[in-house]
Amino acid sequence: MGKETSVSVILGVSLLRIVIGCNPPQPASPAPTASAPAASTPAASSASVPGPVPGTRLTEDYVRRVGATAYLWGWPMVNMHNRKLILSKLPEPGLMGGIVPVAPINQLAMVRDYIDPGERLVACPNQDVVYGFGLFSLDQEPLVVQVPDFGDRFWVYQVVDQRTDSFVQLGKMYGTKPGFYLIAGPDWKGFVPRGITGVFQSKTNLGAVIPRVFMDDTDADRQAIQPLLTGILMYPLSKFTGQKQTKDWSTVPHFPNTSTGEEETKWVQPESFFDELGAALKEVPPLPGEEALYANFQSVLDAASKDPKLHAALVESAVDADKNLITPLFQFHNSGLPLAYNWTTIKNGAAFGMDYYSRAAVAKSNIFVNSERETKYFYQDADGNGEQLDGNHSYTVTFAAGKTPPVKGFWSLTVYNQHHFFSPNEIERYSVGTKNKMLVTAPDGSLTIYVQSTPPEGDKRANWLPVPKENFVLYVRAYWPEEAALNGVWTPPVVTKVK
Repeated sequence: MGKETSVSVILGVSLLRIVIGCNPPQPASPAPTASAPAASTPAASSASVPGPVPGTRLTEDYVRRVGATAYLWGWPMVNMHNRKLILSKLPEPGLMGGIVPVAPINQLAMVRDYIDPGERLVACPNQDVVYGFGLFSLDQEPLVVQVPDFGDRFWVYQVVDQRTDSFVQLGKMYGTKPGFYLIAGPDWKGFVPRGITGVFQSKTNLGAVIPRVFMDDTDADRQAIQPLLTGILMYPLSKFTGQKQTKDWSTVPHFPNTSTGEEETKWVQPESFFDELGAALKEVPPLPGEEALYANFQSVLDAASKDPKLHAALVESAVDADKNLITPLFQFHNSGLPLAYNWTTIKNGAAFGMDYYSRAAVAKSNIFVNSERETKYFYQDADGNGEQLDGNHSYTVTFAAGKTPPVKGFWSLTVYNQHHFFSPNEIERYSVGTKNKMLVTAPDGSLTIYVQSTPPEGDKRANWLPVPKENFVLYVRAYWPEEAALNGVWTPPVVTKVK
């Protein structure tokens, strides 16, 4: 990053702080007692604080600075907005390219096995669960989400709003009962019909529902899970009958694959970002304290709509921010909390609030993470010496006896290529963990995973995690984590490069 760009980024972040500081959220004051005198000067409401005056002349450099800040702030929301535009064109639930679950708005689709390595719509998929995916738009009516009886099987429904923040608790860790759950928009005040088990209200009309159901890597469990999958559905409240509905996911249509490259589908195009940001500002209500931020973003959009030079400056700022602000966030070592042995983690997944940097980093590198109570994530792109993981070398990851990730659900260690997707390998294995019943422990109870491109010798092959001959990353998931994984008492072991 050059000196000029660095200054731009610093000034952009400074502007963000200044703008937010125009109207910071105030702590609640205690209610006055009967004997307390009334305040002489009432606190100014956000509506009474003046913002930018429409028509004010702006410089191109100022527009660029605000544009860089707006790009970082708005990237996740525009990402969601553009997914809606694409998926809304689908005629019915199905599989894109025959592998990725996709559905029209206010419906979802399910796969029936682990996700195929060809998936490119969402970075960092896992091969521990059977997935579903659906986007919702609650501006017309609420939705009903069906939860079948999963018995002792681990499951969780991730439901996030347009900010990618979670607002529901549906899963085994919550003791959720089977039934029908209502997802309502921010302004809905309707009648809840008989038979609805619970109601959750989103802060935005647009969001996503992503069911995850654990499955062992065995033929027997693949068969056992199928009846459960037929009961996972999402549909508008007007279609609710009070009776469980089912769908045979083995008969859904296949749609042409729109993502054939090696990287994730490019949901945000910097050249058109500011043509879409205005819609996102209207779709996503400001959080308390964000009113000034919205007003300043909108003032720049309004000015650019009337002045071609300012519009060009905005586009220039988006292209620059995409390269110098967003693209570096794809690398795990550029965000999150540092841990021992070069691992990193996050503590506010799906609960980002006004942590714009972390929200953008997760949206870029591995969007749609669960909340921390549901899943604890650990990221790694370097070995114990801090050198980039490279498939031309061999590595080991050894969990001491009793020191695999502490969970009430399940855990896994997954490998991704440099684009955060799976690279095909001869044994079709992309992760190891609870789902694998043939892992071999040493006499002392430790478990060593052999992370390399060629198969290890002898019984070590049972613990082989194949990697591509290129840069790669490792990723630990701890589903329904125990307290030791949440508070830092447990962290992943060192990734050791084999000499």
